[in-house]
Amino acid sequence: MSLWSRAADVAQKTPESRNRLVDFLRAASILAVISGHWLLAAPYLVADGIAIGNMLELTTYTKWLSWGFQVMPVFFLVGGYANAVSWRAALRDGKPFSTWLDSRLRRLILPGLPLIVAWVVLAYIAGRLGVSPELIQAGSKIALIPIWFLAIYTLIVLFVPLTHAAWQRFGFASFLAPAALAVLDDALFFAGNSSLGWFNYLFIWIAVHQLGYAWLDNRLASPAVRLGFGFFGLGLLYGLTVHGPYPIALISVPDAAISNTLPPKLPLLALAIAQAGFVLSAEGPLRRWLKRPIPWTAAVLLNGMIMTIYLWHSTAMALSIGVSVALGNIGLSFDPGSGAWWLARPLWMFVYLIVLAALMPLVARFERIPVPEKAAAAWRQIVGSMLVCLGLAMLAGFGFGGDTPLSIQAAAALTPFAGALLAGLLILKRAA
Repeated sequence: MSLWSRAADVAQKTPESRNRLVDFLRAASILAVISGHWLLAAPYLVADGIAIGNMLELTTYTKWLSWGFQVMPVFFLVGGYANAVSWRAALRDGKPFSTWLDSRLRRLILPGLPLIVAWVVLAYIAGRLGVSPELIQAGSKIALIPIWFLAIYTLIVLFVPLTHAAWQRFGFASFLAPAALAVLDDALFFAGNSSLGWFNYLFIWIAVHQLGYAWLDNRLASPAVRLGFGFFGLGLLYGLTVHGPYPIALISVPDAAISNTLPPKLPLLALAIAQAGFVLSAEGPLRRWLKRPIPWTAAVLLNGMIMTIYLWHSTAMALSIGVSVALGNIGLSFDPGSGAWWLARPLWMFVYLIVLAALMPLVARFERIPVPEKAAAAWRQIVGSMLVCLGLAMLAGFGFGGDTPLSIQAAAALTPFAGALLAGLLILKRAA
């Protein structure tokens, strides 16, 4: 049976109570992320070899494109909705926190571990073949950038019992509180306390996650209110960036003095408000459209392997560029941003897609690992998850290769596995 046929079979069994827009937004966001990464990466020839540039750094106009391709707020909005549904079901069925958390962590963490193993092997092989440490680091950082999302989203999941309880008791005040802390954090950042800015990874994304609770409980009820919410967010975003101290780009630009994402800043919260408002104002028509077999089957198909697609799309790109270099720099002679360079993008993206499709059968199985009968103790899951997040953050920050000491690279690669083992996600079987 083909993948489409299996997805169609699952799609036909979808209960009427399911909000199909949640799954559609998750899938559509993945496609936007992939397209954005594949478009903005700019490999090109320089005097002493190959450079991997970023279109946000090499051109000015592409910074505005980031307003459309930055869709991480949608992920956290959808995450808030989905986490509330599953957590309420667990409470209703009397399931302990550890059982609920185990199922969430398996879907988040386990698909990322093979990616780490693959890049340990690729970095070693590339080094043995004489590839420079700088180029290895550049390629691995491109490939491992997606895991930053796993790190912060895992932390947000750990807080669900608290944030959900806060929502039920305080309503929108539970959104306004982290939003206000984000404002304070940015103020301290611009006052010279740059190290404090990293707290906004929690403040901003928790605030966005709370909007998912609001969506589930229909607290943004009418299309007019939702549309107004969207225009308010868009106006706030415009004011903060065009007339305020924040840069236009909503994706990090290499070597920029200030980044809106590293760490997150208020423009991302404004974007989240805008995206939530505009998307939800069209909820009715979109949900009716998703009752049709083809769009809903496509959404089911993508959601069935969504973590694999997200995690491996940058690796597909890095491998494609590596093969091009090995074959004599095929397709790398165009100046980034030129007409010829843009005309070549569809062909490059097709190549990336072919390589990603080839990787899928090898790694998609890690999204379907069975859940054990008994989960590990909650304290083990929490501590283990934090270790995983630490390792993922380190790898997303410096990758492999470069001038980072080998001992630190090894520690960063091993820490997620140690955390997964402690959390009970990996089980070492004794020999009989």
